[in-house]
Amino acid sequence: MLTHKELKARALERADVKTEYDRLDEEFRFLDEFLKARAAAGVTQAEVAERIGTTQSAIARLESGRGKHSPSIATLEKYAHALGCRLELRLVREMASRKAEGQTPHQTKRAKRINAG
Repeated sequence: MLTHKELKARALERADVKTEYDRLDEEFRFLDEFLKARAAAGVTQAEVAERIGTTQSAIARLESGRGKHSPSIATLEKYAHALGCRLELRLVREMASRKAEGQTPHQTKRAKRINAG
């Protein structure tokens, strides 16, 4: 049986999988920021939901990135504030972002950074 690491490496050998994986990288980094902030605050999904007036399942969908639509900036701000954080939304020029990350133009297609912190 393959380990997760081996399965991932094998899957990423396929050009179509690698392209989609790279496309979703920023979204997953963004979602990871939310999960880390909630963990650091020691707050459950249910507690966040109560603080912002929604349901635990809505918070779970937001954190999974699998909702039918993207959350509004207002919703993301409410989530951040419920954790004692603020939402920062910045646009970063692609060339500057690539240089800062040590990437070539072929390694990244988008360079917007969305940080919760």
